[in-house]
Amino acid sequence: MDLSKIGFGENPDKVKAVIEIPYGSNIKYEIEKESGAVVVDRVMHSAMYYPANYGFVNNTLSQDGDPADVLVLTEYPMQAGSVVNCRLVGVLIMEDESGIDEKLLAVPVSKVDPTFDEIQDIDDLPKHTLAKIKNFFETYKMLEKGKWVKVK
Repeated sequence: MDLSKIGFGENPDKVKAVIEIPYGSNIKYEIEKESGAVVVDRVMHSAMYYPANYGFVNNTLSQDGDPADVLVLTEYPMQAGSVVNCRLVGVLIMEDESGIDEKLLAVPVSKVDPTFDEIQDIDDLPKHTLAKIKNFFETYKMLEKGKWVKVK
């Protein structure tokens, strides 16, 4: 996959998310920029799994120097390496051992999956869904020496 050919999206609230980690996975994958290969980065040290499809928005830049991270909320896992048209609904601000780290929250556009059409912003998400996502990020690094995360 040539990441340079994947655009940002239609407008500021619609983006193309490149999925690296499927919902329900306990393996952290990363897409290698040069080859486009999906590479196993590591198996999570904790007995947890990703609460949403996890990836990035190409042609963006976060404070950590990487493309913006995005969680795509669905009821099913999406294949690592797939690109999905999404609508942004919010952002979680976190801090970890490396500094500030934002996680965009998105849902598939209606054409992809109309299940989330009523979700217009973060306040429309079920409180339990948001609590699970926050809990995941606050605890998934607990068994990794020298690593931590705080959701703000």
